[in-house]
Amino acid sequence: MTVHTAQTAGAERAGAADGLPWIEDAGRIAPQDARQLSKLFFDRLRVLEEGTAEYQYARNTLIEMNLSLVRFAAGRFRNRGSGDMEDIVQVGTIGLIKAIDRFDLTREVEFTSFAVPYIVGEIKRFFRDTTWSVHVPRRLQELRVDLAKAKEALAAGLDRDPTVRELAEHLGIPEEEVAEGIVAANGYTAGSLDMPADTGDQVGRAAGRRTYADVLGEPDAAMEAVENLHTLAPLLGELDARERRIIDMRFGQEMTQARIGEELGISQMHVSRLLNRILGKLRSGMFTED
Repeated sequence: MTVHTAQTAGAERAGAADGLPWIEDAGRIAPQDARQLSKLFFDRLRVLEEGTAEYQYARNTLIEMNLSLVRFAAGRFRNRGSGDMEDIVQVGTIGLIKAIDRFDLTREVEFTSFAVPYIVGEIKRFFRDTTWSVHVPRRLQELRVDLAKAKEALAAGLDRDPTVRELAEHLGIPEEEVAEGIVAANGYTAGSLDMPADTGDQVGRAAGRRTYADVLGEPDAAMEAVENLHTLAPLLGELDARERRIIDMRFGQEMTQARIGEELGISQMHVSRLLNRILGKLRSGMFTED
């Protein structure tokens, strides 16, 4: 490790404070050296004026020297299956900075012991806020963790999965809140529609390539017909008796225009004109906005 005093390096270099060593690359300092140097830098940081070049040099050097703590803590979350390691390290660095700004040498606590909980807490917060597939309130996110722990503890003693009532009694909360937490927990992960689906039928097994998208329901064309009928009903009520009779004969009894003409004593062409007029009236009523 190569260090220079502030006097020899020049006080103007990155604002190195009087009495602190000038460190060319603080990120390459070994962890055991960083622990000793951190005490010196924290001691000077207490008396330096915030915002000055000297203060920034001391603070930035402390951050760089202790990045190994962030990498160590981030390694515990390597297999969480969500989030790039670079993102996790960046989030952990925020925790390190918070620890540096709040650390007090007079507590006689090692900085490593003080900083790691801050770093881990920031990373856990990152996972809690970003890994939910569906946004749910923070209260329910935390309840999910409590429910998971309660289920594990109760299942060990009961030799079965606990009921909602047993979970509620164990956690001291209402059953409704437990049920809400269980439902919200379903938003923690989401599966792809292209995942294989176990349909349980012979066709599905024979195909061997059916996905959830293949077995999900599709839009029901009949639903549109139902909506149209509900819209059409009051419009039919506005027709006179003759118009309703023509509509009934043509679409209810499925009579031809010639047969309708015979029933009414009019020509087929007249029936056609009447039908066009009636249908135009109904069509106009269906598409007229309120």
